Amino acid sequence: MRDNLASVNDRVSEAAIRSGRTGADVLVVAISKTWPVEVVQAAVDAGADTLGENRVQGGQAKVPAISGDPDWHLVGHLQRNKAKVAVDLFSTIQSVDSVRLAREIGKHATNAGKEVAIHLQVNTSGEASKFGVTPDDLKTLAGDVFGIEGLNVQGLMTIAANTNDRDAVRVCFSELRQLRDKISADHPSIVDLSMGMTGDFEMAVEEGATIVRVGTAIFGQRN
Repeated sequence: MRDNLASVNDRVSEAAIRSGRTGADVLVVAISKTWPVEVVQAAVDAGADTLGENRVQGGQAKVPAISGDPDWHLVGHLQRNKAKVAVDLFSTIQSVDSVRLAREIGKHATNAGKEVAIHLQVNTSGEASKFGVTPDDLKTLAGDVFGIEGLNVQGLMTIAANTNDRDAVRVCFSELRQLRDKISADHPSIVDLSMGMTGDFEMAVEEGATIVRVGTAIFGQRN
């Protein structure tokens, strides 16, 4: 596990250098979905300080059980009726794609006396199977979400096209960067770009990712 983490960090650093940055500019979120507590704990013990879960239920099982005080991100789709639990478990929710969900998160965060970091999820691939607002609707969503108490809107998130066409994947990443550059003129707190997973995170870093979500390259293949 320690070797896997070191390898991922080295690859991130090399890709960051190619984009005129350093590895310190990119946060690696270790995606621990489906892995049992003991495996996730081993990752934290090996140096993983930020963990990501796809589902609230995964966070319920792991957040209280893992020692070492890692930061927890929710990276999968969130239903409004689970927003309160998500606010209790996660410091960052990367998958906000509607103002109704944002308001629900903000309400529970305010009630808990805390602020939750969020990313706005954008569907850059156009695939119907993926969540996220369309690029055309992002400006409206951002305008509606800003000012909701309890939220800190920090960035954008996308999942690239599910294809072996590397050029098509790169287009998803470059489009998110361009969207960030445009929208940050009105909303300067939108800085982060969460994009890239095990199969494409180096390309994502080359295109400007500040957060990558890596599971298999850290934890290994799931059975």
